[in-house]
Amino acid sequence: MARQFKVAVCGATGAVGNQMLQCLEERDFPVGELRLLASERSRGKTLTYKGQSIPVQVLGPDSFQGIQIALFSAGASTSKQFAPLAARAGAVVVDNSSCWRMDPAVPLVVPEVNPQDVAAYTNQGIIANPNCSTIQMVVALKPIHDLAGIERVVVSTYQAVSGTGQKAIFELEGQLKALHEGRAPEAKVYPYQIAGNLLPHIDVFQDNGYTKEEMKMVLETRKIMGDDSIKLSATCVRVPVRYSHSEAVNITTRKKITPEQVRAALAQAPGVKVVDDPAKLLYPTPLMAAGQDLTLVGRIREDISQERGIDLWVVADNIRKGAATNAVQIAEILAAKYL
Repeated sequence: MARQFKVAVCGATGAVGNQMLQCLEERDFPVGELRLLASERSRGKTLTYKGQSIPVQVLGPDSFQGIQIALFSAGASTSKQFAPLAARAGAVVVDNSSCWRMDPAVPLVVPEVNPQDVAAYTNQGIIANPNCSTIQMVVALKPIHDLAGIERVVVSTYQAVSGTGQKAIFELEGQLKALHEGRAPEAKVYPYQIAGNLLPHIDVFQDNGYTKEEMKMVLETRKIMGDDSIKLSATCVRVPVRYSHSEAVNITTRKKITPEQVRAALAQAPGVKVVDDPAKLLYPTPLMAAGQDLTLVGRIREDISQERGIDLWVVADNIRKGAATNAVQIAEILAAKYL
């Protein structure tokens, strides 16, 4: 019988935590024991895994005894407090929050890009899951970087409201209903109405004029790709879409490559699906990406304004590949090679 693992999901009742459970089940992860953890607000709740109803336990200092892999999606403050406790109890933590991403001792991993970095989990017992918008971009960038080297990236994102959580989905739906009924929409989650609108503002503004989300993309990309020389500028925009982030990515390569070479490299790349036939109006859309784990890439073309430029359109489900699936893929590497 294949070896099984004792797994905890921390933040199990949230959107990403729920998706982690679904991914563990879909991918048939070798779970021997499953412990579901959440805050006091979830006391008494149960969740279903493989047809079984499992009670949710309240997260506490002793929640990780005997656990081997702990998947965290409960926010940075919770991760800061409990991830070290889980690691001390013997678990390897795969953390979906921003808490540990830029810690030099903690590996930041996208399995299609830098799976070898999982080995550095021994430093702290923690592996960081990158930001959703970074994950899908680097999945598309890696084959191009291997082919021709990347000098510079300019990216504009079109990010779904689910990136803010379930409350933002409810707000979008409530605003759409209000507009349909001729009522004034209420904005509580975002500073402005999101229905029928775009907000060039994700996370808090920094002193340099960029938002924290934009700087995450800059710093995380360099760390994951293992190349601090890559120049990157990002503009992150919230759009009235429920699921899947989209990105317009402009790349300057170190040596000139053709769109055909890029298409061929991406077609062979793990985790990528090329959807690129303009003559048939085929290109990735958020609805096309929703519910799947692949990163869809299309609109592959030469940048006519510069000699070594390539343009891409990259779309992925932000709750799946942008969060839960990536974490489970990391757990799969741990289970197969390290634990």
